[in-house]
Order: sequence, then structure tokens, then C-alpha cells
Amino acid sequence: MTIECKVKLIEPLASNTFRILLHPETPIAFKAGQYLMVVMGEKDKRPFSIASSPCRNNGELELHIGAAEHNAYAIEVVEAMNQAFADGTCIEIDAPHGDAWLQEDEQHPLLLIAGGTGFSYVRSILDHCISQQLSQAIYLYWGAKDSSQLYALDELKLIAEQNSNVHFVPVIENNEEHWQGKVGNVLQAIEQDFDSLADFDIYIAGRFEMAGAARDQFTDRKQANRERMYADAYAFIS
Repeated sequence: MTIECKVKLIEPLASNTFRILLHPETPIAFKAGQYLMVVMGEKDKRPFSIASSPCRNNGELELHIGAAEHNAYAIEVVEAMNQAFADGTCIEIDAPHGDAWLQEDEQHPLLLIAGGTGFSYVRSILDHCISQQLSQAIYLYWGAKDSSQLYALDELKLIAEQNSNVHFVPVIENNEEHWQGKVGNVLQAIEQDFDSLADFDIYIAGRFEMAGAARDQFTDRKQANRERMYADAYAFIS
């Protein structure tokens, strides 16, 4: 469904990463873990995960967009959002999309994996689980190059403190003084922490190669069930 949206807010979350709130003209029904397409042209639609959860979005759609200098694809979207915000005009979106949404009818433990701004995907799922008071164990692993990119670090630590079934593990590639989380590759950190992933529903957001590597590694080495691994990337890679 294509719909016009007002840009309600743009604010920085981290270096080259922005939080954007869109208010659609009419409410959009979506599932936790789905994404929308920002319409930049007749044949130019760009996908971004919806960071808000369907149960607590107040009619607004939240995006987290990483727009580093080399990423013109995202920079152009942020520029269009800024222009619409300044002018009071609308941005057109096409939503919802994606089949990697939260399978609420299942009661398996959840493993949520994010690389960089892929966090927006798992944030929607995590917030929905908490709001619906789902009781199964939830493990969230978030990987980034450095701690400055883990813009929701304090928020996630608090969520884990307040919900005994939620376990948050941050992972950075470059070690830092006073860092208390894990260092290295986020997939390797998971392999080290779990003997088996056979019981888990696994949700992954990051680069296509990361999602592909996770599926290969976890099914081969950790008994993960391929049919219970979810990522938008799997619609595009074999």
C-alpha cells in the first residue's frame, strides 16, 4: 500500500545514523519485523526496517537510517526526509513488506541478531515481545565496529534489567578501554556462547553476507533449524 507521510522528527542517534518519525495519513497495519519502502521515484523504492512495534507505534513509523559518507543510497533518503521536514511536505512510502516477522504463535526461545542499524529490525520484535508480555527467553546480540554505533546501549541494558527473560549481549569489533562487552565478530560470539541453537527461533538483520553466514554456520555447527531462521535477506539469497 502506497501512502503519504509527514516527517515528524529527525534526530541523530550516532555518527551518520538518524532516527526518523513518519506520520502516515492513514494508519498502516504491520507486523513486528516488517519493513517499508521509501518512494524516491517511479522505479526507485528503498527498503528500511520499521523500528517501532505495531502495538506501541501511536500511528507513527520509526526508522533508524545509517547514512555514512560512502552510502549515497541512504544519504539521499535522509536528505529527502530533511527537505520534507523543512518544507512541511510529505514523503511517500510503500508498506508493509517482508516475511521475516515475529512468529507470535510459537513459544520457542528467541535469538535476535543485529549488525549496525539492522538493530531497528530486532528492536521492533523485542519491543513487541515485551509489550505482549511474552515469557520465553530472548537473547539479543548486537554487533558494531565500535561502541559509539551501539546507540541504544543504555536502553537495552535497562530493558534486560527490568525483564528477567531478556538477555542483551553487545559485541564490538575494535576493543576499547573500559569496554565491558564482547569483542570480535557477533556470529563468533554467539557460537562461543551456545552449545546448540536447535530450540531457537532466530531473527537476523544485517548485511546479506552476514545473514548467509549465520544460516550456514548455525545450521552446520549449532543444530539450528533452517526453517526457523528469519531474515529479509533470505528472500534474495539462496
